Amino acid sequence: MIAVVLGLFAAAANALASVLQRRVAKTAPDADAFKPSLILDVLRSPMWLGGIGALIAAFLLQAAALSLAGLSLVQPLLAAELPFTMILIAWLPPRGLRQVPWTGVVLLTAGLAGLLVAASPGEGHRTPGPVAWIVATAATAGCAGGLVAAAWFVRGPARAVLLGVTTSLGFALTAAFMNAVTRRFSGGFAAVLASWQLYAMALAGLASLFLLQNALHSGSLVAVQPALTVADPVASIALGVGLFGEHVRTGPWLAAEAAGVALILLGSIGIARSPLLHGEHAVTPAPRR
Repeated sequence: MIAVVLGLFAAAANALASVLQRRVAKTAPDADAFKPSLILDVLRSPMWLGGIGALIAAFLLQAAALSLAGLSLVQPLLAAELPFTMILIAWLPPRGLRQVPWTGVVLLTAGLAGLLVAASPGEGHRTPGPVAWIVATAATAGCAGGLVAAAWFVRGPARAVLLGVTTSLGFALTAAFMNAVTRRFSGGFAAVLASWQLYAMALAGLASLFLLQNALHSGSLVAVQPALTVADPVASIALGVGLFGEHVRTGPWLAAEAAGVALILLGSIGIARSPLLHGEHAVTPAPRR
């Protein structure tokens, strides 16, 4: 139960980070796309730095949750980020909570709860070997590279969706490395520092952050957030089962799990069609330099 609470707090912190960073990233010049100059532009904004603070808080809460439960339980909980995002956008001026698409929020929340109850994720005790890490990392990086290549040739919502899914893959892999690092806490701080997964986690996290800024810069939260919400649990469960031997129920339970995923998709679509989100991206672009 403590892991669930920590996971939900991490989702709320992620939502705050997403909203704050989105408001800043969208004002950056179009010419900054896929360039380090995008980070240099947004670094000048206190609001973006506040988003980074929220992201760090989410990272710590997520690590605490992973120290108590498996990847297959903790990462899907982060799908609650989308309802939290909607509430935050409505709460921030000049809007009001009455505009929140509560039907979509309820559907997504019910789908998430149904998925986790049906799957009943169990923590795995397998320690991945070098071959398993190479296969998992190569497969994730290969999928991400293909999506980035596709995003290079398109613009607008299509690019935002592709980069949103890519970012989810990066965050799922980051969480897998984080899960491995938390297992070394029992050996003390020296054991953590000696773990190569710690540095792989930092590298994957920074790459995912860069992808996230490009996703937010490419389109509105209408496109980005549902892509992040739906892809992350799927990738995380696959990595949890494949790397750490975590358990999810199969057989007849697959129908209930599929129904949960369907509700998450329906809720995401309902939220994405909300006028509240459609108006969120009406920001005046910054002048080109």
